[in-house]
Amino acid sequence: MLDSKTAPLAIFALRVTTGTLFLVHGLIKLLVFTPAGTAGYFESIGLPGALGYLTMLAEIGGGVALILGIQVQFVSAALVPVLLGAAFFGHRAAGFNWSNPNGGWEYPVMWALVQAALAALGDGAYALMPRKRA
Repeated sequence: MLDSKTAPLAIFALRVTTGTLFLVHGLIKLLVFTPAGTAGYFESIGLPGALGYLTMLAEIGGGVALILGIQVQFVSAALVPVLLGAAFFGHRAAGFNWSNPNGGWEYPVMWALVQAALAALGDGAYALMPRKRA
């Protein structure tokens, strides 16, 4: 059973943690790898370069939305394909273990499942724009 006293705070912690990680990853793509470098990487693995820009936008915008609690279920669900794409296109060749050279696919798949769980759980405590309930 769900503990109604602690669940909203646990969801809040999960939301802020994953949001911060998305924000950091997106900012690394923007400020360190640069947009052109990120697009070039996407092209080097056989994807359209424009997908690099969209991924940056999803990570930065999604991260901020999760931290603030804006449409959490929608944002979390929308980030699942981003993470599965990272697992399949960016890390599949490295094998399962994240500690493998170039990182394996286990970590992004785990985060995809965490985002799917967050999409199912809802906003949690301190959400700026919680989903309206019927």
